[in-house]
Amino acid sequence: MYSLPNLLTISRIVVIPVIFLSVYITSAWWAFAAAVLFIVASITDYFDGYLARARNQTSALGRLLDPIADKLLVTSALVVLLAKPDMVVTKLSFIPVIVILCRELLVSGLREFLMEVKIDVPVTRLAKWKTGFQMTALSMMLLKGIWYWGGIGEILLWIAGVLTFITGYQYFQQGLDYINKMDKQQKKAAREAAAAGKERKMTVKKSPARKVSKKTAAKGVKKAAAKK
Repeated sequence: MYSLPNLLTISRIVVIPVIFLSVYITSAWWAFAAAVLFIVASITDYFDGYLARARNQTSALGRLLDPIADKLLVTSALVVLLAKPDMVVTKLSFIPVIVILCRELLVSGLREFLMEVKIDVPVTRLAKWKTGFQMTALSMMLLKGIWYWGGIGEILLWIAGVLTFITGYQYFQQGLDYINKMDKQQKKAAREAAAAGKERKMTVKKSPARKVSKKTAAKGVKKAAAKK
């Protein structure tokens, strides 16, 4: 449980309050510290997975916390951008922020649904590029007012927003494809069950039970008594 990969994952959650406090503590030094912590935490996202595989220390706790820590870290940074004044040049830049937030919720719900039915959602190459642009953009924007990187970060945020929309649609399409596949299988099973039931009814109609009259039954009883 307390392996190095898991500790790195937990560290991404621990630094979130410090990053969020930059909304209330507006000094340049605190903003700088929050940005540095976010950058370091973003880097650990790569190293915890790498170390877990290299040391053969993969665990259920790590698989549980890793995506949660990523989403909490990104969401907290996005909230800081929304809450602090003058973090964006134009309010239109709130659009990629909302797109990223909605995508995180969409993918979380979709992964939970598909995990229940034992379907894995692999991370695509485009999604990795999205994460790279997203983390770089947020790191630069958290430094806005300290260095000139904030304006460049806003441009990268738009790129991340576009990639986020595309990858979110791809994941959503995978979910829809699975649902459509299951609907077709259920409809096919229902048609086969209905056809089988209809065939049994036709068989019963073609082979009715023989009716024995009272006279025939009486003759049969007499014959049996005569043999005795």
